[in-house]
Amino acid sequence: MSVSPSVDPASAPAAAPVDAPTQADLLDFVRRTAADADLIASLPLDPEGRTWVRLEGPGGSEAWLIGWPPGTGTGWHDHADSLGAFLTARGELKEHSLAARLPTDGWKTLELTEGVDRERRLPAGKGRAFGHHHVHEVLNESTEEHAISVHAYYPPLPRIRRYSRTGQVLRLEQVERPEDWQ
Repeated sequence: MSVSPSVDPASAPAAAPVDAPTQADLLDFVRRTAADADLIASLPLDPEGRTWVRLEGPGGSEAWLIGWPPGTGTGWHDHADSLGAFLTARGELKEHSLAARLPTDGWKTLELTEGVDRERRLPAGKGRAFGHHHVHEVLNESTEEHAISVHAYYPPLPRIRRYSRTGQVLRLEQVERPEDWQ
């Protein structure tokens, strides 16, 4: 006779619903949405700051249409436990990311090793999907043109952690919750 240890269901990690969107589903959604020229043209653009409109994403995901004035960016951040995808619909964006798995909690400052930096240019029609705890910054480096992008996250963003970076040192600066940006 074997005995199985009892597990408190409340302490077990929540499983994603069977029909939860995958990274590929999110990337497909942002591609199709970015191809909707009328939707892209409908986004109000502000010369001073980013603008955004919330969209209905697939399978209960959170989605956004974002306008980027020249010279704007997000700063270093992650999307916590959410998978994501984004695609440039107009203009060009640049993404800096870290090719390293960082601890998720319990730290304030990390020294990054050499070789973890990645850079990706994303002109109109190009995008990418990413997994949990993906640390990156996204920039519109143009001095003249707005960029517009489509983003989707699943599960809907529980929090965003914002970081500062000096050389190889990454420091956790702030944790934002949905009520901070909605």
